[in-house]
Amino acid sequence: MELSRAMADKRAIDRRSFSWRTVFFGFARSRRLNLRRLDDAEVLFLDWHHPWLFFLAVGTMIMSCADAFMTLQLLQHGMIEANPIMAAMLEQGTMAFAVSKITMTAVSIMILVFLAKTHFLKRVRTGLFLTVIFSSYACLICYEFVSLMAVL
Repeated sequence: MELSRAMADKRAIDRRSFSWRTVFFGFARSRRLNLRRLDDAEVLFLDWHHPWLFFLAVGTMIMSCADAFMTLQLLQHGMIEANPIMAAMLEQGTMAFAVSKITMTAVSIMILVFLAKTHFLKRVRTGLFLTVIFSSYACLICYEFVSLMAVL
């Protein structure tokens, strides 16, 4: 009798209540790695993403910061900004340039990671765009590094 009362009291606690413990526990031990049922084939948002997406997201953000720094260095040596949006932000000042560049990159990466399982035009997995952006930033960083070495 005492055991059944203890189990009833334990069940009375609502497991679905939200707290910061829920956030940390859910982040550390995400459970939804795959689809649960065939009816969930349209479910595109999972709790867990492949570590490769984390690498691409963090690497792209680091290269975006390096790009902003090297761009400002190259501008001091007479180069011009080829991106018209970023050129307009440069007219507002270097702080506006850096903040807008990093903010736009971060928001774009978050959207792409969130939609990583979807298919663009029902053909290309959206996560592939992160790989393309990462590779493009790597090429841009190499170009800026070579250009920076040439002017120094």
